[in-house]
Amino acid sequence: MGINTFGVIGAGQMGSGIAQVAAMSGLNVIMSDIKDELLEQGVEAIEKILQRGVDKRKLDGTEKEEILNRITTTVDIKDVASADFVVEAATEYEPVKFEIFENLDQICAANVILATNTSSIPIGRIAARTKRSEKIIGMHFMNPVPVMKLVEIIRGLDTSDDTFQTTWDLALKFGKTPAEAKDYPGFIANRILMPMINEAIYCLYHGVGTREDIDTVMRLGMNHPMGPLSLADLIGLDTCLAIMDTLYDGFKDSKYRACPLLRKYVEAGWLGRKTGRGFYDYT
Repeated sequence: MGINTFGVIGAGQMGSGIAQVAAMSGLNVIMSDIKDELLEQGVEAIEKILQRGVDKRKLDGTEKEEILNRITTTVDIKDVASADFVVEAATEYEPVKFEIFENLDQICAANVILATNTSSIPIGRIAARTKRSEKIIGMHFMNPVPVMKLVEIIRGLDTSDDTFQTTWDLALKFGKTPAEAKDYPGFIANRILMPMINEAIYCLYHGVGTREDIDTVMRLGMNHPMGPLSLADLIGLDTCLAIMDTLYDGFKDSKYRACPLLRKYVEAGWLGRKTGRGFYDYT
């Protein structure tokens, strides 16, 4: 199946990043969200990143404008009906994703692949909300999308070989390196990463070290580019909590129980960089 028009549901950090790499690969992009202001913020984020490329002479001004011109925005999800492939990148909350896929299943042509950028929710659970389970797949990009090379590709029980290969090839077209993961909660990336972040939060909760010392140990001792508490703030503490809850619900193993401090911060609205405060203050 030829892919010329690419749909993205969600204009946040992940959705706008996915829209950007799709447009940079030459595809026309339809980016949808529930509010115009969210779409405006998404486009502004893309423009800012592209401008950095111009400033560093990796792009010229004409290329930047061509990329931006390939992206159209809409608050009406029905407008993605013309897309040849759609990726959902909404909040990591099952009821929201289920509703989106139920709508997309009605809106999009029967041959269109519907992918989810979920960080942890089993693909089969999402596919069950549609009548095209063979065309549902996980396409989990890493944050920040324009920089990070990895895309996890996750089959559901009924995902067809053609759907898998089309998605794999699309990741390559975007300049990414795909890796296949089986359909278990958290897949590979977050089944390993999130318990590590959660344990770092427990270290802070138990007073084992300060936030700075915990991050310094992991950066300099383990050669991580970013400490786990800084990384949690970048990902979003609400997303971290949602993933931990999905892992715990899926495996019923106490090692996946979210740290009470993480839950406390989320309940207080301290979600990390996007709200100006998490484990660090960004105001």
